[in-house]
Amino acid sequence: MYKLSEQLMQMNEGAWKRHANPLSVYTRYTALPFLALSVWSRYWLGWDALYPLLATFLWIWLNPRLFPAPKSLDSWASRGVMGEQLFLNRAQLVLPKPLLQGVHNWTALSVVGVIAMMYGLWQFNLIVTLAGMIVAMVAKTIFLDRMVKLYDHVNAATTKE
Repeated sequence: MYKLSEQLMQMNEGAWKRHANPLSVYTRYTALPFLALSVWSRYWLGWDALYPLLATFLWIWLNPRLFPAPKSLDSWASRGVMGEQLFLNRAQLVLPKPLLQGVHNWTALSVVGVIAMMYGLWQFNLIVTLAGMIVAMVAKTIFLDRMVKLYDHVNAATTKE
């Protein structure tokens, strides 16, 4: 699932470096609210809701490419993105299993949140939509924090060698 997401986003080395810019990370938090609003807009716009939906997908794809690579990787957001890149290459690395299991758990919770959000959107249920979005976004934030811990762990191990 992780690799499929990376392939769909066409994340190459340059895109990863640019996505490590904290502005890219923090503006990425607009993706789910924009997606929810785009889907909800079908209530008002009918089939014309496809336009904001397409704009949202374009924003999701463009976001990691819009900002320059950061001068430093010291920020929490930058370390999170670099940790995510390490995580995606975990087959070639020796990484702490408890940390990896926690990452999978937070990802699963994020997926549950997105499913709830989509159900709420389908039913035009604002409470379920917002609850699902909040669960997904909190789980993704904790996932990102685990990526920071992973990056810091690998960095500490590398500097000791």
